[in-house]
Amino acid sequence: MTSQPPSPPPQPEQPAEAVPTCYRHPDRETWVRCQRCERPICPDCMRDAAVGFQCPECVAEGNKGIRQAKSTFGGNVVRTPIVTYVILALNVLVIGSQFVLGDRLLSELVMYAPAVAEGDQYYRLITAAFSHQDLVHILFNGWAIFVIGPYLERAFGHWRYLALYLLSALGGSVLGFWLDPVNTVTLGASGAVFGMFGAVFVVGRKLNLDVRGIAVIIALNLAITFVLPIISGIGISWTGHVGGLITGTLLCLALVHAPKTNRALWQGLAIAGALAVLVALVLVRVPAIVSFVG
Repeated sequence: MTSQPPSPPPQPEQPAEAVPTCYRHPDRETWVRCQRCERPICPDCMRDAAVGFQCPECVAEGNKGIRQAKSTFGGNVVRTPIVTYVILALNVLVIGSQFVLGDRLLSELVMYAPAVAEGDQYYRLITAAFSHQDLVHILFNGWAIFVIGPYLERAFGHWRYLALYLLSALGGSVLGFWLDPVNTVTLGASGAVFGMFGAVFVVGRKLNLDVRGIAVIIALNLAITFVLPIISGIGISWTGHVGGLITGTLLCLALVHAPKTNRALWQGLAIAGALAVLVALVLVRVPAIVSFVG
């Protein structure tokens, strides 16, 4: 009679592994996990990562740490100087209209103090900077805008550069509003261009660049402004040039030296302050113009 070895005790049954479900969609089964937090995610919640997938929350959290690139003195990085091209296009459009409409449109855009003071045509203080007498006039100013504009637009971003340009133009008109003979008609982008000259000088000094070249350009253009009318009798608005230069230089100083903490706020205040001063100067001058014309 042989003896049988005792049978091994029965093994307990292993519980079936629970199938994971998406943490955002509990009714969807999935075996894919986020590479960062390891939570299960369904196909609708998968976001491509360098390795595997991440959940939407981890992707959003990661993006918070990515700082957006900025231009040298604030504003988003400029790849295409759109503002400069728009300014040039507007100047070309206005002078082109002269060949179609004659001087009818031009007469409504130029700077003319009585029209500003008596007719409330304050827009002339700006539109004069987009008006030119002839092709030679616009070629000189257009070339300067084309060369210098992209440099400043990339340094400040679109909107700060636009403010610098327009306020320089306005500064030239305002000085003319005060010092030019009342019945003088002025036009041209030279005030804005001189403001850009001053801004390039300030930016160069701030970045420790060689500014002798732009300093010579400013000096030569100022000499031409005062000497050429005496020699040839050609009318040049020295007030537009000097007013634009002063405004552009001072505003640029405020922009480049704005504190880096809350820099956008300080720069916005500088732009608003410059505009407020120029507007105040115009309003203070209006009664004297009206009295003279009347």
